[in-house]
Amino acid sequence: MPSRSIVESNAKAPSGGVRISPWHALALMLCVVFLASVARFYHAGYGFTALLGMPKGHDYEVPELRALPHIDYDGTGYDGQYYVQLALRPTLRDSAIDRAMDSPPYRARRILFSWTAYVLGLGRPAWIVQAYALQNVACWLLLAWLATRWIPLDTGRQFAAWVAALFSHGLLFSVRFSLLDGPSLLLIALAVLATERGRSWLAAAIAGIAGLGRETNLLAAIALSRGSHETRPWLKLFALAAIVVLPLALWHDYLWSIYRSGSFAGGEQLARPLSAFLGAWRTTLAGIRVDGALSPSLHPLLVLVSLTVQAAFLVFDRQWRDPWWRIAGAFAVLMLIVSPAVWVGSPGAITRVVLPLTFGFNVLLVRAQRGFWAWFVLGNLHLLPALHALPILGFSPPI
Repeated sequence: MPSRSIVESNAKAPSGGVRISPWHALALMLCVVFLASVARFYHAGYGFTALLGMPKGHDYEVPELRALPHIDYDGTGYDGQYYVQLALRPTLRDSAIDRAMDSPPYRARRILFSWTAYVLGLGRPAWIVQAYALQNVACWLLLAWLATRWIPLDTGRQFAAWVAALFSHGLLFSVRFSLLDGPSLLLIALAVLATERGRSWLAAAIAGIAGLGRETNLLAAIALSRGSHETRPWLKLFALAAIVVLPLALWHDYLWSIYRSGSFAGGEQLARPLSAFLGAWRTTLAGIRVDGALSPSLHPLLVLVSLTVQAAFLVFDRQWRDPWWRIAGAFAVLMLIVSPAVWVGSPGAITRVVLPLTFGFNVLLVRAQRGFWAWFVLGNLHLLPALHALPILGFSPPI
């Protein structure tokens, strides 16, 4: 019979110090399920263009996209249709790209992941389109690995929190329609990692670059506000803030040269505090009262309960020194002031807009001393509507 020390050494990874648990195997199996779900969106001759949410009858596609075979949907499509075309015309110096957009200046402000697709596609239109469709998948896999830094897979509780963070409605919806939210969350996580390692300058640079993906990503800069023993910490914070805002400021200057005053279009994203949030509660509960528990309002209700519980958890479990608590708190505040349009739908864009709140909630929850399962269940009811985001879990891709 082997000695205890030999048994323990065999349970560690070759790199040393990392204990391999059965929960790692289960997590790996779920990653395989995720990839199998994505694979069902592949169609010979079309690649992964089913992930782009392109609408039928869209007469204003840029010529490069129109020349490529791609799968279209009935209806108006989804936002990925705009950003993939920005990837094909990344300098914006062509009226064709303006005709392809619903709001050219607004879409152009969020240019980062169109640029990354252009680079990954080596400037070739067919490759760019596939790269844009799949970069969410790559970001999901990186997040699945990176999340184990904060949610180690050693216990059932940790595994449950990992699943809730990676299979949340907002993150899966971002993958399903090639949106900006999954890649944005990855950059925010990298900024947190840099902050925890004391690399504040690197963290500021990552947060600044992330702002080119979504303006709300700049909220990740709140993770930089750590205590300092320096003589003039305010001077360093000022320099860090300058680094954070510089990329977006330079890009706005470039957009001004193209769109002039129109470069600020599409900024009506905020509302009076609590007005849209409480309005969503009223509308959803009214739908449940009229149509019953299985009405179309069920998914919005589950999301509302989840997000409300997540925000409440931050109040009751104040880990304010933790970067994830500060980021989750910032996005909880954002939830209370976003416009009503973000709440419209079943369940709407809100799960994507405040995705760092959901991720941060599950990271922080594994450290809670009491009441884990109550918080977990109520705070992750969004997992039920998430089951429709990928085909193996109930969503059929177009043929």
